[in-house]
Amino acid sequence: MSSLSPTAGETESIRQPTTGVLLIQLGTPHEPKPAAVRRFLREFLSDERVIDVAAPLRFFLVNGVIAPFRTPGSTKIYRTLWELGGGESPIRMHTRALTEQLNERFAEEPITVHMAMRYQGPSVEDVLEEMRAANYTKLVVLPLFPHYASSSTGTALQRVMEVVSSWWAIPGLELINQFYEEGFYLDTLAEQAEKHDVGSFDHVVMSYHGLPEQHVDKVYPARDDLCAQHNCEEGVEAESALCYKATCFETSRLLAERLDLSASDYTVSFQSRLSDRWLTPFSDQVIEDLAKAGKKRLLVLSPAFVADCLETLVEVGVEYQDLFVEHGGEKVQLVASCNTEPTWVDGLASFLRKHRAR
Repeated sequence: MSSLSPTAGETESIRQPTTGVLLIQLGTPHEPKPAAVRRFLREFLSDERVIDVAAPLRFFLVNGVIAPFRTPGSTKIYRTLWELGGGESPIRMHTRALTEQLNERFAEEPITVHMAMRYQGPSVEDVLEEMRAANYTKLVVLPLFPHYASSSTGTALQRVMEVVSSWWAIPGLELINQFYEEGFYLDTLAEQAEKHDVGSFDHVVMSYHGLPEQHVDKVYPARDDLCAQHNCEEGVEAESALCYKATCFETSRLLAERLDLSASDYTVSFQSRLSDRWLTPFSDQVIEDLAKAGKKRLLVLSPAFVADCLETLVEVGVEYQDLFVEHGGEKVQLVASCNTEPTWVDGLASFLRKHRAR
């Protein structure tokens, strides 16, 4: 027998399929300094899935108006975020820790988890090149956004497909576009909320990241202004399975069941709006109205985020607290995101195993 022939053990190793998992988060500036923040804003806002207008107009808006004027204020906010994160970006820190813990759980399995940021680094392109070199038999791609939106999940999956389509050898590819009703995700959020004695609060707010109404309307190309016509609060049906607003309300309903909340105990709202033509009700207005109505203690969940970030730690934890006190309230208690809670990590590991086997 030729000395070059593989042994039985070597043959088994060669034939054993391997899977690379890619977790994708939105991104963050590399550091809380004007130049880094400006680069992040320009890359993020130049995406046609984020600002869906004609390219020349988008270029002018981003480079001539938005980035120059928003950079100073955004830099100040990111400095606060870095302080809250112990000197680094919380979203990068939590996603890195999640990746490490998943790899620990897969230590005896042919699965390796990688992380990337859609904007800035580590970039999708660079990480996919590492994965190409590893010669995986299959890739499982999971954008870490529970609810599908074109400006988050859509752009992440598009970038992956653009890169992978140029490879000579394209492995099996499993794309996961949402997980808003998965038990391990909902159970983790409920556990995080229950750490604060839910019944001791006057009201619960479930605040999701906002979107322009037209982004939701585009999910229904055969009908005009469907976001206004369709009652997304009633639940997710076949035609609304990719409707961000409908899936947010469904997540809220499922969380309310776990937390034993009646419909009058909680409010669903949308934060981070840039205009009045975004999804309503607006979270800041809800917070203000609840304070004026005499509520003193609010518990706020942010189910659209699985890792704490600017929108949770600063917008809810700092800005909404100040707004609530300004109008007569006392305490806004932010519920931490999934981060690296054991229920989340263990459940996600099982979820990924299931998709690997498909």
